[in-house]
Amino acid sequence: MSSTVALLLCGPAALLATAILAAAVSRLAAATRLVYGAALVISATLLAIVASHLAGNPGAVSATTLPLGLPFTGARFRLDGLSAFFLVVVNLGGGITSLYGLGYGRHEPAPHRVLPFYPAFLAGMNLVVLADDAFSFLLSWEFMSLASWALVMAHHRDEANRRAGTIYLVMASFGTLALLLAFGTLAGPAGTYAFDAMRTAHPGRFAAGAVLVLMLLGAGSKAGLVPLHAWLPLAHPAAPSHVSALMSGIMTKVAVYGFIRVVFDLLGEPAWWSGIAVLLIGGVTAVLGILHALMEKDLKRLLAYSTIENIGVIFASLGLALAFKANAMPSAAALAFTAALFHVLNHSFFKSLLFFGAGAVLTAAGERDMEKLGGLIHRLPVTSFVFLVGCVSISALPPFNGFASEWLIFQAILRSPELPQWGLKVIVPAVGGMLALSAALAAACFVKAFGITFLGRARSAVAERAREVDRWSLAAMAVLAAFCLIAGILPGLVIDGLSPVTLSLIGDRMPVQMAEPWLSIVPIAESRSSYNGLLVFVFIAVSASLAAFFIHRFASHALRRGIAWGCGFDEAVPAAQYTAVSFAQPIRRVFGGFAFRARETVEMPAPGALEPARLKVDMHDPAWEIFYQPITGAIDFATERLNHLQFLTIRRYLTLVFVYLVILLLVLALWP
Repeated sequence: MSSTVALLLCGPAALLATAILAAAVSRLAAATRLVYGAALVISATLLAIVASHLAGNPGAVSATTLPLGLPFTGARFRLDGLSAFFLVVVNLGGGITSLYGLGYGRHEPAPHRVLPFYPAFLAGMNLVVLADDAFSFLLSWEFMSLASWALVMAHHRDEANRRAGTIYLVMASFGTLALLLAFGTLAGPAGTYAFDAMRTAHPGRFAAGAVLVLMLLGAGSKAGLVPLHAWLPLAHPAAPSHVSALMSGIMTKVAVYGFIRVVFDLLGEPAWWSGIAVLLIGGVTAVLGILHALMEKDLKRLLAYSTIENIGVIFASLGLALAFKANAMPSAAALAFTAALFHVLNHSFFKSLLFFGAGAVLTAAGERDMEKLGGLIHRLPVTSFVFLVGCVSISALPPFNGFASEWLIFQAILRSPELPQWGLKVIVPAVGGMLALSAALAAACFVKAFGITFLGRARSAVAERAREVDRWSLAAMAVLAAFCLIAGILPGLVIDGLSPVTLSLIGDRMPVQMAEPWLSIVPIAESRSSYNGLLVFVFIAVSASLAAFFIHRFASHALRRGIAWGCGFDEAVPAAQYTAVSFAQPIRRVFGGFAFRARETVEMPAPGALEPARLKVDMHDPAWEIFYQPITGAIDFATERLNHLQFLTIRRYLTLVFVYLVILLLVLALWP
């Protein structure tokens, strides 16, 4: 079985070779087609290999060791159910992103800063998922982080992009340090860094708690958990749009993989309180993420904050799975765990689609500020349609995929009364309420995103001149829109496909769904709940078709045109439309006090003056001000005080070396 892993390792090797080739030819006209075409072929090949493995024997484990890495350990790589699923996510997303890049890449002003790092980024994500020892995992993780940082810095002449890249690099280094400490704790005194040895180590309660905290810091910082999310809304919009799709739709899922691999696989049986910690962090992340998204007028920053919300939903479901697993409720744990993995797949679909749509808008209009857009549905009809599909999917509306996975999460929450601990009995419904609130706010957020961007009248000249994007970009978005629909109307197919992963890590699985009549899904029992996405889709399609038929057949054919009512003004102007800021004002007034420390100031002109009144909104990120500003201030203070050390004379340097040597000898002498 090691031949399968060896074959899969050829993919990252080919991607790294493509990166080296791209560095040599990136300034040529054909470089874009060459690099993205090669990445598309390699990703599709890896996807086919993993799919054949899953179709043949999904529960089989394949492993190999290369004579690299640490002595006596080597570089170990392994393919099991969990890594196979995430390889599907990585390479399906990578292949479709490469297809999009064939068209979008032609508009890239600095391709030589993107092309060499794009295949390297894909290679790093594949290697993280395949790694089977701590050294290989951390090396691949850091390689993935550095490649994505280089892509964030592609447009480095922009001051905001340089700031985003710096913050991302600092947070990535912090996350890697936390992961290093987590693996060191798991390795224990024996120092065995192979995952097989860690599975049998059985750390104590204190060590297991420390590993959980470190994984929440390490993997959570890469995924975007609050309050470790500060880098994400800065870095994801700074990157080119197809890279933003990879970072938001795929790389954050690699972080989720790292958390699952350690906490559900290597750490052993969880404690019941671990579920409370992950649940609460997930619920808070979901609510704060979507509240921040609602306040945004930058389309890509809105999508980045929305990623934080969906990561919160995934971690809340994983926390629920931990709670059920700790209390020996395997069927409920399997339901929550399957829902989390299903949402991982769904988010990779609709978030990539939405970032592709934002990239198409940016290409066509040159703007991502929604206040300067509007009316694009007439100029970008295909883009507007697929973007609408993404908005409906991420809003968790049937019959699309977002509804199916979030519905499963709520079905798992409804089993919380069976938990024995009163803390979980109270906290799980509270987190369920937070997830319900975030789902409602997500719907409002994407009504705003689609309505302000595509509906109404053009608010600027660039929006009026926008034209539809190229066929490659449209094809990639159409494929993802189709996946959003297919996963929504056939969720049983996905649930059954996830069963080997759930069985290997939870010890149980959800009931077989494809055997249910009419392709319904029944997560617990038919007497409790069931859902049929196909029937919902057929009902909506037939109802809409009949309504359109009767309206066109029996309604009056008389046509009367008139201007819309404009509060007494006879000529509607684009400035009279809703804006992104005004749309969010009611929600900002309800939640802004505690979530953003928001303040509204109205600047009124003097009596008789002709200047308009202006509304100024001042908002803050409490996480940034509470956690990050004091740290940066302390670092600045320390560096200013220590800066004079570089101007000492040679005699003072020698004196310092002597003093440090004496202190070191004293410590060694007094050490017990």
